[in-house]
Amino acid sequence: MTKGKATEDSHLKGTLAAVFLLGFFLIFTWVSVYFLFLERL
Repeated sequence: MTKGKATEDSHLKGTLAAVFLLGFFLIFTWVSVYFLFLERL
């Protein structure tokens, strides 16, 4: 029973890491495009 819980926690940690990486990538992309836009005004 405890092995299933450990596996589930490990999947959740991997999912959380993936979501954070994707979020940081999207924020970085939007900020880069925004500054590029400001630079060209």
